[in-house]
Amino acid sequence: MFTNVRQQLRTTLDEITEAGLLKPERVISTPQSSQVSVAGREVLNFCANNYLGLADDPTVVEAAKQALDRWGFGMASVRFICGTQEVHKELESRLSGFLGMEDTVLYSSCFDANGGVFETLLDAQDAVISDALNHASIIDGIRLSKAQRLRYANRDMSELEARLKEASEARRRLIVTDGVFSMDGYLAPLRDICDLAEQYDAMVMVDDSHAVGFVGPTGRGTPELHGVTDRIDIITGTLGKALGGASGGYVSARKEICELLRQRSRPYLFSNSLAPVIASASLRILDLLETSGDARERLRSNTARFRSEMTKAGFDILPGDHPIVPVMIGDAAEAAAMAERLLDLGIYVIGFSYPVVPHGQARIRVQLSAAHSPEDVDRAVQAFIQTRG
Repeated sequence: MFTNVRQQLRTTLDEITEAGLLKPERVISTPQSSQVSVAGREVLNFCANNYLGLADDPTVVEAAKQALDRWGFGMASVRFICGTQEVHKELESRLSGFLGMEDTVLYSSCFDANGGVFETLLDAQDAVISDALNHASIIDGIRLSKAQRLRYANRDMSELEARLKEASEARRRLIVTDGVFSMDGYLAPLRDICDLAEQYDAMVMVDDSHAVGFVGPTGRGTPELHGVTDRIDIITGTLGKALGGASGGYVSARKEICELLRQRSRPYLFSNSLAPVIASASLRILDLLETSGDARERLRSNTARFRSEMTKAGFDILPGDHPIVPVMIGDAAEAAAMAERLLDLGIYVIGFSYPVVPHGQARIRVQLSAAHSPEDVDRAVQAFIQTRG
């Protein structure tokens, strides 16, 4: 049987390659950092979600080593059987306090967190209204529920209001949005969303994976930035980006929501507990975030520097002040070729094309880090300039 399937799959793979859409995996032979070794070459890393440079921070690594001795390697269980340690409950409490929410539930990833919310809270009597550019995990999570599904154009409040009116007969209405849209670096207009939610009696859910740790005055994310923390019902996020870059996710929400998730959320009930070493190291990361804003300031400075210099050099970059900086190319093959050329010049970036972004909107998504020096940023700009020569 597989002989025929093999050829069909090979044809599909060949089509992907010919279209310039193949996504090869480059192997890194060093720890994740602002400088890594790829295929024996030392290159500056401008494509990781290591926003605060904590992936190889010595104090975080030391906390992880101590946690291995204290808590062991893994839980070999789900939470409700024998997979809950004190460190899991402590991290949930600390995340709740940091985010200004009533309770928190840990998941093995934010993808699982988003996959576990909708079918637990919503059924055929309800409606979910989703931004068109929301993350794939939100889209997949919504598909798992039986709720009415409505979509509004990215950050378009008039369309959101129209969808809320369409859902007026639903028992429950849930608006869901990314806090930061990862392919563009744009921020959701949370204050306007909350205003509409209150007008039409809807709940609000925000996936803040690309914000928590560095967006907002104290790094508590887009709800803090917009001053609407107390108006948000559900925040989902990851421990795999700014918060150390390992793995793990969470839902921080109203107390009753979290209580129900613990009873009925399938990714929570049927997945092994978060590794205790990650939970323990994450507590150390929260200590760092709550006691110093130096890394956030370096990240903001590096972001402003890169955006300014790339604009001066005439590159088409999407506007904003987020450390995700999309350099728009258009053609998928051209974006891939530019990324290869930049790697030759010592700058590690990735070209993004369909299906990650729409056809004709291929780009190189540059991601700044607090671990980059000003000289690193300048070197990246000059490498981009060289690719045009």
